[in-house]
Amino acid sequence: MALEKTWRWFGPNDSIKLSELRQFGVEGIVTALHHIKGGAVWPVEEIMQVKEEIERHGMRWSVVESLPVSEGIKQNNSDRKQLIENYKISLRNLASCGIDTVCYNFMPVLDWARTDLHFVSESGAESMLYDHATFAAFDIFILNRPNAKQDYPEDILAEAKQIFDKMTIDEQNTLAFNIIVVTQGFINGTVGNVQNYKQVFLDYLSKYDDIDKDVLRNNLLLFLEDVIPVAEEVGINLCIHPDDPPYPLLGLPRIASTLEDFDWIFSNYPSRANGLTFCSGSLSVREDNDLVKIAKRFGERIHFVHLRNIKRIGTRSFYESAHLDGVVDMYEVLKALLEEQHQRMANGRKDHRMPFRPDHGLKILDDFNRTSNPGYPLIGRMRGLVEITGLEIGIERSLS
Repeated sequence: MALEKTWRWFGPNDSIKLSELRQFGVEGIVTALHHIKGGAVWPVEEIMQVKEEIERHGMRWSVVESLPVSEGIKQNNSDRKQLIENYKISLRNLASCGIDTVCYNFMPVLDWARTDLHFVSESGAESMLYDHATFAAFDIFILNRPNAKQDYPEDILAEAKQIFDKMTIDEQNTLAFNIIVVTQGFINGTVGNVQNYKQVFLDYLSKYDDIDKDVLRNNLLLFLEDVIPVAEEVGINLCIHPDDPPYPLLGLPRIASTLEDFDWIFSNYPSRANGLTFCSGSLSVREDNDLVKIAKRFGERIHFVHLRNIKRIGTRSFYESAHLDGVVDMYEVLKALLEEQHQRMANGRKDHRMPFRPDHGLKILDDFNRTSNPGYPLIGRMRGLVEITGLEIGIERSLS
């Protein structure tokens, strides 16, 4: 047996076509209805159109990534009731089409953050980098978020000022646009490519002024109490994605970053349908996260797996590296996941596929001649898929 090999595909506008993916062993597709505005109902007709297109190419729609959780739900505001109802209807519609795994996140406003989308390693491969001092420069001096300086230690403040002083106006605007718009634009971002994007972004942030970690946790629990019973009824596994990066940014709380966070989430709503997207790249940014321990502790509720690697380069700073080359002990992580899969099969669980995808990838070779979303080149991810598959075969032989 092996984990189901999946691939994130961004729909008809993706430069990587479904007809290409079967050629190198992809079994399932991870995608979403990206053209539907967040918070709206996903109609059966639209779901089936995508599902049938995937199946025409000999694959299955394995995971929805993601069915977005709207800001109104995270904030528990006046729109929440209708947004929750729409979410429930979408879950029912997905289940009626035979889709059983839905990944989501509960990160306020900003889904993920990087400060350099074209970081070049010594080999000449290109990946993405997050530098905490550069992010502080954006937050304090470019975005001008009120009281932002209070969130950073003195050494980061000093470094951020030095970085900002050396930046041209064009470099400042590029950094802000990449953080607010480019990295979010293909995943139902909150702001969009509007002229006053920085002010719109600040307005979104201000709505969390009175929402701390405890309040956001409570809002997540309210969400789970509303939607998990529907998920259980229709046979869908929901799986929360870890925060990326896994610590507070922009004064916003983070509630899915550590083992303690997941303990809280799963102990407060213990249904197995309340599950985890195990993302090795996001979790490994924190040195205090023991990935193997997390994989074993919550193994029975890991419904989806993202495998990638990073290298740390300072306080809260990192860049994305090759899948088998970084701080993640991919052998031990994958071994723990395969052991969980064996246990599920022994117990007769139907959800033993445990779909994984090579998350992000280095831009290499002909990737430089193709267009792709940040972090999602063809050949770099193909390399990751092949490396993980080879490692998986060796582990499987050792287990049997």
